[in-house]
Amino acid sequence: MNRTSLPRSRRLAPVVAVAAAAALTLAGCSSSSGGKKAEEEATGASAGKADTPRMTIAMVTHAPSGDTFWDTIRKGAEAAAAKDNVKLIYSNDETAGDQANLVQNAIDQKVDGIAVTLAKPDALKDVVAKAEKAGIPVVGLNAGLGVWKEQGLLSFFGQDEAVSGQALGTKINGTGAKHALCVIQAQGDVNLEERCAGVKKTFGGETDILYVNGTDMPSVKSTITAKLKQDSSIDEVVTLGAPIALTAVQSVSEAGSKAKVATFDLNKDLVSAIEKGTIQFAVDQQPYLQGYLAVDSLWLYKTNGNFSGGGEQPVLTGPAFVDKSNVEAVAKFAAKGTR
Repeated sequence: MNRTSLPRSRRLAPVVAVAAAAALTLAGCSSSSGGKKAEEEATGASAGKADTPRMTIAMVTHAPSGDTFWDTIRKGAEAAAAKDNVKLIYSNDETAGDQANLVQNAIDQKVDGIAVTLAKPDALKDVVAKAEKAGIPVVGLNAGLGVWKEQGLLSFFGQDEAVSGQALGTKINGTGAKHALCVIQAQGDVNLEERCAGVKKTFGGETDILYVNGTDMPSVKSTITAKLKQDSSIDEVVTLGAPIALTAVQSVSEAGSKAKVATFDLNKDLVSAIEKGTIQFAVDQQPYLQGYLAVDSLWLYKTNGNFSGGGEQPVLTGPAFVDKSNVEAVAKFAAKGTR
């Protein structure tokens, strides 16, 4: 079928994002409102507030508790909400079935738009269809690149995880590494699985996969340490999130290993570790931008009929490498929690 003959909910046009102030930080599974207080507590550059009618947008993610990566996504969403006169309802659950229930809650509240992550897309498919049937526009962010069009989402904001994994694999080819350990902190998460598959595809050496429980850092530490002690040939540890990377550095030390650590995703402490040289580099997908664009795109769709991505392509926010050559430029933003 010709794309131009698709319903309006599937035809997209580019959206330009504007940097804005971060809004009031919330606890998980709670609501947030853009407004004066949010702007006063903002972290980024200030911008004027829209005078469009107040609307409500729900963001539902698969974020586990305690992962600072998701705090950054949320700050971006809150910044857009503050600018756009949007009441933002943010909720999260790493269990796919419970995440689907949160989307149903948003439908029941008759929100004006939903932004959702599709880490386990099959579990969200039916409830996303319910939202669309109810006339609620839905956009995707962070996870779900491979399915956003077939599930009828307006647009998608994130990085191609397979491409980012391949880029990391190619980069560690230049470090002299021969045996990589790719650590996955949530088994079955399509984003994480694709990253390690990408690394394995382009890395010229041997690649092992290690599954850990990313919600239990002592367990993560002991599992990586045990693996490094068991196999001293591992000379590169690849992690898929900043907290896991920082824990892996401790594991390397405890195991007496000479392995280097590279990772996906940033936070303030991770940036500091790159500056110190304890972590080689990170792949940055700009989570703040993902949260910001997801909310802003729904506001633009509702207020001006705009679409993002042209209907055929996602809006890519990464990958980009942060290493010693450019970490100084990123550090000032990471210190504010926006990178």
